Amino acid sequence: MSSHAAYALLAVPFLAVAVVVAVVAGLVAARRARTAGRPSAPGRRVTLVSGVIAGVALLVMTMVFDNVIVTLRVVAYDPSLISGAKIGAIPIEDLAYSIGAVLLLPALWVLLDRPSTAPPAHPTRSPSPEHPTRDAHGARPSAEGEPTP
Repeated sequence: MSSHAAYALLAVPFLAVAVVVAVVAGLVAARRARTAGRPSAPGRRVTLVSGVIAGVALLVMTMVFDNVIVTLRVVAYDPSLISGAKIGAIPIEDLAYSIGAVLLLPALWVLLDRPSTAPPAHPTRSPSPEHPTRDAHGARPSAEGEPTP
């Protein structure tokens, strides 16, 4: 690949897969919520806000540290293979993998989750072993269930 913006063209399939998986995960999550009889809007809002915050943090950290490693010449990009758009010293297409990770990780979390089919059990109070139940006369039952004399 010796054309202009070859690095960007390498990122396109990765981003396309990440977007498709994210859309499928959204549909699966909505179907699971509908099947369970839960309203899906409040949970989606929290998930979306959390994802945006994590995504912004990841993109900022990627921009900072990628600029450091490019400036220190640990990594170099062939100028004939980048699109030309840069953020500091890094080409803009370098952010594609961080964006893909922000989409792909939560999507895979949803798709690989095994939702429980049974509703959550409510805890019931059972007698503690230190205080076994007593019969009407106040006697503790024996091992066979008979009151002790």
